[in-house]
Amino acid sequence: MKIHSSVLVHLGFGKYVRSDQVTALIPVEEERGPGRRTFVYVQGQTDPVVAARTEDTIVRDLVQEPREVIQARQQQEILRDLLQDLDKVNTTVRRISRDEGGLDLDQLERRIHRVLEDEAK
Repeated sequence: MKIHSSVLVHLGFGKYVRSDQVTALIPVEEERGPGRRTFVYVQGQTDPVVAARTEDTIVRDLVQEPREVIQARQQQEILRDLLQDLDKVNTTVRRISRDEGGLDLDQLERRIHRVLEDEAK
C-alpha cells in the first residue's frame, strides 16, 4: 500500500483531506445516515471530520494510485519503446528523414532522453 502525499481524498459534500494526513477511519454507528458515514481522524486534529462516504470507499481512494501517476508511467513506457525503435533506424534513413522530410530523429531521440531523465529526478 502506498499513500501519496500530494493527493486529496474526497470525503463528500465538499470536504477533502490530504491522504498522508489520515490517521484513522471509524464507521459512524450511532445516527449514521446521509452525510454521516465515517469519522476521519486527521493528523494534528483532536476531533474527527465527519465524512459522507463509507470507510471502504475512502480507503480505496487512499491507497489507489492517482490517475495522473498511472498516465505518466504509461507515457514513459511509450517513450522508452520509441527510443528502442529509434535505435534501430540506420544513419541513411535518419539523414533522408531529416533532409527530405524535416524530421530530425537524432534531435527527437535527445529530447526523449531529456524527458525521461527529468522524470527520473
